[in-house]
Amino acid sequence: MINIIIPAYNEEKRIEKTLEAYGSFFNKLEQENIVNSEILIVINNTTDKTEEIVRKYCEKYKQIRYLNFKERGKGFAIIEGFKDALKRDNKLIGFVDADMATSPQAFYDLIIKIKNFDGVIANRWDKKSKISNRTFFRNVTSNSFNFIIRSLFLMPYRDTQCGAKLFKRNVIEKILPGLNLTQWAFDINLLYLCGKNKFKIKQIPTVWEDKENSTMGNVPKTSLQMFLGILRLRLINSFFEPILRPVKFILRWADNLINK
Repeated sequence: MINIIIPAYNEEKRIEKTLEAYGSFFNKLEQENIVNSEILIVINNTTDKTEEIVRKYCEKYKQIRYLNFKERGKGFAIIEGFKDALKRDNKLIGFVDADMATSPQAFYDLIIKIKNFDGVIANRWDKKSKISNRTFFRNVTSNSFNFIIRSLFLMPYRDTQCGAKLFKRNVIEKILPGLNLTQWAFDINLLYLCGKNKFKIKQIPTVWEDKENSTMGNVPKTSLQMFLGILRLRLINSFFEPILRPVKFILRWADNLINK
C-alpha cells in the first residue's frame, strides 16, 4: 500500500482538479492490480470550501480520505499525515502539493524508481526535467535558496523544495520524532534527517508546471520565513548550539513576529 499525502490550505480553486486527476489515475492502477494506494488530504486551517469539495471526492473514489485540523502549516499537515499513514500497512509514504504542479503520472514515476533506495525526490533542476511556466524571478530565488541550503548543510540535493517526495516506511518511522519545523523549512529538516541517518535518497528528473495563485503568497515575506527557518535548523544541529541559544530564541521571535 502506498500513501500519498496532500496538504491543503484554502485550496477550493485548485483541489477539485487535483483530486479528480489523482483519484482517477490511482483508481485505474488499482483496478489493473498494479498498485494499491490511499490519497490522504490533510486540510489545515482552511476557511473556504476545501473540505466540502474533498468530501465529495471521498465518496467518488475509495482511495481518497481526509483529516482536518485548525492548525496551519504545510509541515504540520505532512507530519500529521505521516502519523496517520503509519497507523496502516503503508510500505511507501510520500507527499505532493495540492496545485497539480506535479501530475499523478509524474508522482507515479517516483513509485517506479524508488526500487532499492530509501527515498526518491523530484529534481526540477535536472537537465532531463520538463518545466513549464516558471518565471525568471522564481528561477533566481530558487537558485539562491538552494545555494544557501547546500552551503549551510552540505546537502547533495539540488532541489529541496519540490513538492513531490516519496519514502519507505522505515524512513518515516525513524525521522518523524525529529521533525520540528512545520513551516517553509520543513523539507530541509526532513532531508537533513535523512542524511543524518544515512538513508539513500535518489534524485530524479520530473515534469513540473508552475501554477498561478501559489500559496506562497507574499514572496518576500515567505523568503524571509524560509531563511529564518533554515538558520534555526542549522543552529539546532550545531555543536555550538548551547552557546548560541540566545540567537536561536531571537530567530524564533522574529519568525513568530512575521507569521502574525
